[in-house]
Amino acid sequence: MRLPRSILAVTLAFAVAGCSDIGLRHLEAPGQGPDEFSVMPVEPLTQPKDYKFLPAPTPGGTNLTDPNPKADAIVALGGSEAALNPNTAIPSTDAALVTASSRYGVPSNTRQVVDAEDAEFRRKQGRLTRLRLFKVDRYSQVYDRQALDADAQNEAARRAGIETPSAPPADE
Repeated sequence: MRLPRSILAVTLAFAVAGCSDIGLRHLEAPGQGPDEFSVMPVEPLTQPKDYKFLPAPTPGGTNLTDPNPKADAIVALGGSEAALNPNTAIPSTDAALVTASSRYGVPSNTRQVVDAEDAEFRRKQGRLTRLRLFKVDRYSQVYDRQALDADAQNEAARRAGIETPSAPPADE
């Protein structure tokens, strides 16, 4: 008599877990404490040199004290902040790289094709990942077969006779 009840309970638990649509990622704060990523540090306030030439306000946009981590990283690595502007032409120093990488042609809809293929992949993989009794992040498990193993690729290059001077030495 107890076995049918336990089967019914397990079936009901799977049915309830299957109704959730949380996707592959399950990320949440581990406790009740503050979320350190919600605090955004800002640049220090400074006095303008001339109050007659103040920048126009941009409601909903950025201001002078907003942090810009991408631009800060580019400048720290010796680049130009103008590289973030999508309308900026390719610098002459990168022209040879762009020419070499696009020698076989560049489709104009690459991002849309990859996005559609990934959405289809996630839809197919999501069929089995929806059945959860516990909160588990399945993203790494689903994409594990598509991830490159750096050590295996390095070994394959060494076996092919390609020099890998920046790679760590082979384990003996």
